[in-house]
Amino acid sequence: MPLPKRTHQGVLRLVLALGSMLLPAAHAGTLPAQPGPQPARPNIVWITVEDITTFLGAYGDREAMTPNIDRLAREGVLYTHAYQAAGVCAPARAALITGMYPTSVGAQHMRTGPGEIQIPGRAMAPKPDGIPATYSVVLPEQVKAFPEYLRKAGYYTSNNQKQDYQFEAPVTVWDENGPAASFRNRPAGKPFFSVFNFFLTHESMVALRKDPLRVDPAQVAVPPIFPDSPAVRGDIARMYTNIRMMDDQVGELIRMLKEDGLYDNTIIFFFSDNGGNLPWMKREILERGTHVPLIVRFPGGAHAGTRARELVSGVDLAPTVLSLAGVPVPAYMQGQAFLGAQRAKVARRYVFAARDRMDTEYDRVRMVRDGRYRYLYNYMPERPYYQDLKFRLMLPMMRDILQRKADGTLPAATAAWFGPKPVEELYDAERDPWELHNLADDPRYRAKLEELRQAFHDWTARYGDMGGIPERDMLKQMWLGGDKPPATALPEVREVAEAGGGVRIACATPGASIGYWIERPGAAQVPPRHVVQSWDYERLAGEMLGKGFAKVGDMRPVPQAWTVYDNEVIALKPGEILLVNAMRIGYAPARIDYVDGKTSAPGQD
Repeated sequence: MPLPKRTHQGVLRLVLALGSMLLPAAHAGTLPAQPGPQPARPNIVWITVEDITTFLGAYGDREAMTPNIDRLAREGVLYTHAYQAAGVCAPARAALITGMYPTSVGAQHMRTGPGEIQIPGRAMAPKPDGIPATYSVVLPEQVKAFPEYLRKAGYYTSNNQKQDYQFEAPVTVWDENGPAASFRNRPAGKPFFSVFNFFLTHESMVALRKDPLRVDPAQVAVPPIFPDSPAVRGDIARMYTNIRMMDDQVGELIRMLKEDGLYDNTIIFFFSDNGGNLPWMKREILERGTHVPLIVRFPGGAHAGTRARELVSGVDLAPTVLSLAGVPVPAYMQGQAFLGAQRAKVARRYVFAARDRMDTEYDRVRMVRDGRYRYLYNYMPERPYYQDLKFRLMLPMMRDILQRKADGTLPAATAAWFGPKPVEELYDAERDPWELHNLADDPRYRAKLEELRQAFHDWTARYGDMGGIPERDMLKQMWLGGDKPPATALPEVREVAEAGGGVRIACATPGASIGYWIERPGAAQVPPRHVVQSWDYERLAGEMLGKGFAKVGDMRPVPQAWTVYDNEVIALKPGEILLVNAMRIGYAPARIDYVDGKTSAPGQD
């Protein structure tokens, strides 16, 4: 049965949104390293949204009513070829926070940590093969979460609120993390790096939100990968409704920046942690699973209205922020800065992504994407594309697709999801944005196939791929042959005889991050309280589940901030207590208290 005319037009709009490289650009190409005069240490904000590919008005999708994001794009630089290193949040966020490919550090599985909000009394789902329900990836000893470098350089860092990095973050990463964390809490005069996560567009919200729809299901475009059914249309309408509501929330944050006089002296990044939130979008390392919006607005609107066509990977954001902040980019980082004084001299030719375990189901796929073509290598071709994931069954359209599969009424394009996959796949993402036509066996594309295959092999050889190690064995290696994470060595406090005296801190564990704070006798013991202003999962849980979760306007006690230790001499007065926390990422942390020359280890014998 042919699609109605409005659906044909809607699919075209979706194609344009996915293939935004087809859109005209007023100014296209590569930006100067430093776009216009910038402060030596600029304020930087990350607006990180969940699970949207380029379904935004600024990217050509007319169904997406996103005036606030579109305005940000008009005043900034829109990147048409930005991709995350995974099609799902936790591995992608590991890349964002470290500047490392997840496959190179063992962070490729979805997921290892507890994830988003934890509901009391509900245990974490078990993982296959006896893998612990949660564990922290042990990163190479030199690898840090990059905000630690900003803090050492004098920045105030805040995160509101999701982390999901595949590891427990050391106390040295954020000055404040939580639903009240904000640049508004910084000390006067400090530059800031503030992250705000927007959860409303998350996959789960398609199923759980019950707000009135702002989009008519009868009018939405149904992509060719799905059957045209009421359930599918309903979920697409909910997805677009959530995107519109998220745009309203972005407007709230922008108003905050303007009210505080910060909008025109702050570099604002807007991007998504992975691609789309619907079945056969999220978790895939296809265009619809890895292609993300990326908009950067500079102070004063420098280069407003530019469309930059250069390839950008999620691993590039950490070095780019350091470059803009004037902080040296560590040599170990695998990403490359695309802005700032340390911008890479050679633009990217390729971006890469990986897919490994998803919840309880194993697969192993690798992706290379150049400016037009996508190459996939399937290590497990005997397994179908589709994975039976319990979490995804909350979506009405997923249940509808499975029922139609059982009835034998799926359209051929959707039925292919449940079929076998070849070892290699090649797609022209410009002409075939839904990637329905595999060109790997077409002799006309042999040269492109061989080029991208070689790029895949070169990438693997250069950075390694821990996905080839069974997860249980990988954990054994990380845990040095034991059955639990190694412990960070207890830090040592050493008195120094330099002028004025004081102490230094050391830790025998290579790569350990050290944080400290000083408890002063007679100082107020009541922690300060900050107001909740959040758009993340805990606020949404508060709206939907009620008591016990954050609500806007609530006052929250502020967790103690730990100073990042950078080998300085610390002056102490008699009776002052030096509290020290040392942790190598993935190891158990170690705590000591030091007062008047004596050390104790709280909670340890």
